Amino acid sequence: MDLSYIWTGWSPIWQTLIIGAVGYLSLVILLRGTGPRTMAKMTPLDFVVAVTLGSAFGRVVTAQDVSLVQALVALVLLVTLQWVMAVCRARWKTMRRLFDAPPVLLYYAGQFQPKALRRHRLTEYDIHTAARQSGHGSLADIYAVILDQDGAFSVIGKQSIDDGSSVLPFIERHPADPEQRR
Repeated sequence: MDLSYIWTGWSPIWQTLIIGAVGYLSLVILLRGTGPRTMAKMTPLDFVVAVTLGSAFGRVVTAQDVSLVQALVALVLLVTLQWVMAVCRARWKTMRRLFDAPPVLLYYAGQFQPKALRRHRLTEYDIHTAARQSGHGSLADIYAVILDQDGAFSVIGKQSIDDGSSVLPFIERHPADPEQRR
């Protein structure tokens, strides 16, 4: 039996300890420095960055042929790319359309939106579940349900619709209320 499967000496152990500790601390500092947006509920762009960072960090911690400087450059590069993409999203509508799925109206004024439900592979049961999870025992208490960019449901009750300014952009695209169609 080849003992290199079990033990290859202290050098790889020290490399893993040093790169793992410095890489971990660097990643925490980098993510802390980029603000809470990096760690917010994830959009598809955020998910890709998180998976890529995790994969890169895992690789540099265990790889024998990766130097500490190379590991830090890889982590800084990935966090910088995420920051640049976030800035682009914030400044240009075209980039937002490219990176983010817009919120989608699924239920409005007592009516399910069948096309939207189908397009997003959801059912009426999903809307009922969202209603229950938000503390509503009946859809009669709900004015709108929106599928947000991060995949969560926003449930807006009739008591809290107020001027509807956070719902109106989606209602205008998907009028279910006969008053909205006029």
